[in-house]
Amino acid sequence: MVALVVLPGMDGTAMPRANFAAALGPGIEPHVVSYPADPAFGYAELEALARASLPTDRPYVLLGESFSGPIAISIAASRPPHLVGLILCVTFARNPLPLLGPMPWLLPLVPFGLAPMRVISAFLLGRFATVPLTDALRVTFDKVSTQTFKARLGAVARADMRPALTNVRAPVLYLRATEDRLVPRHCADGIARLATQTRIVDIEAPHTLLQVAPAAAAAAVKAFIATLPATAAQR
Repeated sequence: MVALVVLPGMDGTAMPRANFAAALGPGIEPHVVSYPADPAFGYAELEALARASLPTDRPYVLLGESFSGPIAISIAASRPPHLVGLILCVTFARNPLPLLGPMPWLLPLVPFGLAPMRVISAFLLGRFATVPLTDALRVTFDKVSTQTFKARLGAVARADMRPALTNVRAPVLYLRATEDRLVPRHCADGIARLATQTRIVDIEAPHTLLQVAPAAAAAAVKAFIATLPATAAQR
């Protein structure tokens, strides 16, 4: 059975990815890494935690979602044993919101805790919002502190993994949401220019692609894994 290690988005929790994991079906064993809800854990600390979760005895594919894209790229660039493929989902190699870069003093002013759910839902779900999805989003946000969200947004503002991308040798799949209001389309194109083995698959979804379109995402992931010779014996 092929292992799929999923590094989650900014919330750092496994629960919102449950439907995607279930949609993968037999033949793929997903493991969603959970991050401590601690603002002191930046990219370096979270990468160490992610590396400790990697299989050591069989081939695996690494998936970095949104916030975790830079972590997945860094790991893949180091070419760890048994890594056979990299999947990047609605993510970036460098800060996708350049306005935050030169003005980090704005971060403490971002009103995460005061923003109404309808505003958060508009950015993360858009026209795909349903009562169950909005309720799940609310539960997820309640599990992570405002301080942690701000700290992780600060890490995103400083991120630049473009040099590391040129060291990635594993095949790469990029899952791009067609209606992403947070990560611009050009982020995928920039990754593909540096890691030329990247294949981009567009899926009709908002930024919360794995939650809104789990079946379509799973189908793209399974098709990608099927092309990896090193996983053939595991299926």
